[in-house]
Amino acid sequence: MADFHQSGMITTLHRLNPDGRVRLEMDLEGLSERVSIGLVLPALYSEFRAPAMHRIVNELSHVRYLKHVVVALGRATHDEYLHAKSLFDGLPGSVTILWIDSHPVKQLFQLLKQNGISAGEDGKGRSCWLSYGYLLASGDCDVIAVHDCDIKNYDRDLLARLCYPVAHPDLNFEFCKGYYARVTNFMHGRVTRLFMTPVIRAMDSLAPGAGFLRFLDSFRYPLAGEFAMQADLARINRIPGDWGLEVGVLAEIYRNCSPSRTCQVDLADDYDHKHQDLSTTDCSGGLSRMACEVARTLYRTMACEGVVFTPDDFRTLEVRYIRLAQDLIESYYADAVLNGIEFNRHAEELAVSVFATSLRRAAQQFLQDPVGAPLLPNWNRVLTAIPEFFQLLVEAVQESNERAAVCVA
Repeated sequence: MADFHQSGMITTLHRLNPDGRVRLEMDLEGLSERVSIGLVLPALYSEFRAPAMHRIVNELSHVRYLKHVVVALGRATHDEYLHAKSLFDGLPGSVTILWIDSHPVKQLFQLLKQNGISAGEDGKGRSCWLSYGYLLASGDCDVIAVHDCDIKNYDRDLLARLCYPVAHPDLNFEFCKGYYARVTNFMHGRVTRLFMTPVIRAMDSLAPGAGFLRFLDSFRYPLAGEFAMQADLARINRIPGDWGLEVGVLAEIYRNCSPSRTCQVDLADDYDHKHQDLSTTDCSGGLSRMACEVARTLYRTMACEGVVFTPDDFRTLEVRYIRLAQDLIESYYADAVLNGIEFNRHAEELAVSVFATSLRRAAQQFLQDPVGAPLLPNWNRVLTAIPEFFQLLVEAVQESNERAAVCVA
């Protein structure tokens, strides 16, 4: 199903050879003598109860090119921390369990607050941010990769394809975003298909020629949770702590990295992970909340680029979005019919209706407070305010491990 079409502002790396894992891993193992690769795994403890995590650990046990794995463990008790730690025992290379809820780590969040620095709310954004800081503090990684921990059909080929473009010195990429087809017996990826794509194009009709929108529309799956980057980018990027994380990361890449040094790579022919509820009646959760927070990040980023929408613009945007989303439903329907895939037109239309409400709610929130929650600061700022913070972070993780070991003894 591969193609070789290049479109947009960034390079697309296709899956032209689905059997290339052995070659990629051999190359990465050779490169690892000069280029150190770290992997960040943001995970809630609840994910350790699912088969996906056990599959991921089993696949990673065969990976020899990773220098350091950091598991950012959230919402875990002491016993749950010990269980998570035991699951990763025996993996090649260094493995660190960064226990977000441990007392030493919570003290660091208080220290940041006392110095006027927001570490954001509990969530994936903060977990990833702190993990980047730990790897930077350790000083043993040139490349940092991130992927989710709920991938049901995970294969280590995904990790090799994700790391390779940034790790290989001849390819000159600083950032690589993963993409894939979210298809089983019907189409998934509703927030990307039915919200993100039509919203970007609706915004472009109001702000034609906006470089950031062209940049976003170049990505086949802008909300994918898988990416790899040079460690220096992890030091200077600021990111949101909410569902706007993926868009916020791309906004910082647009600011800090040339499009010619940015790429996207086809990671897998088949990708399946945990599906969120649409939340038709509860705007505080599920895909409804996700769409709202993504839209708010888009509005803020566009304002930073000098494009400010008026209340009338937001009303036009909502109408334009609905029209483009409905047109896309027709396209998806034709694609589904051709490929013999189930297609629930009512469910698609319902999702668009919910997302339109999220879009309106995001506009209201943005008009009331354009800045919103502060972005998580880049690590240069943290170190300026607290020069010893990296050392404190390493010590906090060590103390968490030691306290847990003492309790076990």
